[in-house]
Amino acid sequence: MIRHAALFRLTHPKGSEAETRFLEALATLSDIPGVLDFAISREISPKNAFDFAVSMSFADQSAYDAYNVHPLHVTFVQDKWLLEVAEFMEHDTVAL
Repeated sequence: MIRHAALFRLTHPKGSEAETRFLEALATLSDIPGVLDFAISREISPKNAFDFAVSMSFADQSAYDAYNVHPLHVTFVQDKWLLEVAEFMEHDTVAL
């Protein structure tokens, strides 16, 4: 099992329509085959500068690899993520 997560901050004002549209577009990634346990969360810790987290799981490396090259993911990264995310940290893990 692979757990993929990204903490991020957007370029948009908090609570704006642009923020809402980004989060709605992000949610469509849950439709990609192999994506499990998909969640978008609002950060509540004052210990970092990020506002949101997106997380999901994959059964194995092949499912994770297929997600990364899926056209929906590639298009989202090119058309939304790279343009609208101000800062992020990616976190990919497997249990010990």
